[in-house]
Amino acid sequence: MPGCTYRGRRALSIENAHLRLTMLVEGGHIAEVFDKRTGINPLWTPPWESIEPSTFDLSRHGWYGGAVDGRLLAGIMGHNLCLDIFGGPSLEEAAAGLSVHGEASVVAYGIEANESNLIARAELAQAGLAVTRSLELRGPSVAITETVTNQTMCDRAVGWTQHVTLGPPFLKHGVTEFRTSARRSKVFEGTFGPADYLVPGAMFEWPFAPTMSGETVDLRRYSDAPISSAYTAHLMDDSRAEAFFVAFDPEPQLAFGYVWRRADFPWMGIWEENRSRPGSPWNNRAVTRGMEFGVSPFPETRREMIERGRMFDTPTFRWIPARTEVTAEYRIVVLQSSRVPEVIS
Repeated sequence: MPGCTYRGRRALSIENAHLRLTMLVEGGHIAEVFDKRTGINPLWTPPWESIEPSTFDLSRHGWYGGAVDGRLLAGIMGHNLCLDIFGGPSLEEAAAGLSVHGEASVVAYGIEANESNLIARAELAQAGLAVTRSLELRGPSVAITETVTNQTMCDRAVGWTQHVTLGPPFLKHGVTEFRTSARRSKVFEGTFGPADYLVPGAMFEWPFAPTMSGETVDLRRYSDAPISSAYTAHLMDDSRAEAFFVAFDPEPQLAFGYVWRRADFPWMGIWEENRSRPGSPWNNRAVTRGMEFGVSPFPETRREMIERGRMFDTPTFRWIPARTEVTAEYRIVVLQSSRVPEVIS
C-alpha cells in the first residue's frame, strides 16, 4: 500500500477486515493496531505533538527533553524497539551521541508494504547491527519476525526489548485488567518516578507487589490512583514454551495482547506512568502502562546490564556472535471477549 501520514508523521499502513496496522518510517514504531470492530487503538499516543526524530534540534525542541532522551520522546508512539540497549546510555555513550533505548527507536527504516504484509529494515551504524522486521496480518492477529544481524567482527552483548505501551482510551483507571505468564518478580531497585508506591528492590510472586504503606497491590488491574509511577520486572514462566500478556477492557469487550517464545524474551517489565512526571513534555498528562518484553529485566545502562549478568538464575542480556544473525518471533492478538482471558495463544 502507498505511504501515508499518521499524526503528522511519515508512515505506512497495512489492513484487512479486522485490523489496520500503522508503522512510522522514522523510529519504526508500531503506532496503531486499530481494531475495526470497536474503533479502538490500544497502543499509546503521547499527549504531545509528535515530530520526526531526524528533525529534532536541541536548541529548538528542548522542551521534549535533553540530548539523551529528547529525540526519542519527540517521536515515541505505541510499540518501539529498544536495541542495542534497554535504558539509558553511559555518560561516555551519551557524549558520543547515543540515545536512550538505542538507535533502533530513532533511525529511519526502509519499509515495503502490500495489502497485508510489511517489511522494515534499518542499519544501526553506531551499534554495528542491522535489523529486519517482517509483519503479516493474519485475521485478527499480526505475526512478527525480527532478525538482528551483527555486522562486526566482535561478539556483542545486547539489550533487546519490545517497548509496548498501552494508553487511553483503551487504558482506564481501575478498569483495565491484565494477565501474563509471569512468575518471579522484582521492583525497580531505586527511585523510578516522582510518585513511586512500591517497595524498591522488593522481590515478590506475580501479581501481588508490596507497597511502601505496608500493603500489597494486585498488578492485574490498572491503578485507580490519581497519580502514580512504578516499574516491576517479571520472569516469564519457564514451564511454558510461549510467554504472553493480555490486557482487557470490559466496556468494548476488547482483549489485546502479545505472545512470544520465552526462549527469545524471558523477561517482561511493567512500566506505570500515571500523570506523575511534571517536566516537559510530560506535564503530568501521560497515562500509560508499558508491557515491555525482552532479554533484560530492567532499563539500565549497558555496563549495568552486563555487570548484573543474571537475575533469578536467568541471563539479563543476549549475546549475538560476530558476523551472525538471530531471529525472534512474536504475535499481536486481538480478541472479542466478554471477560478477561486467563491465557492467550
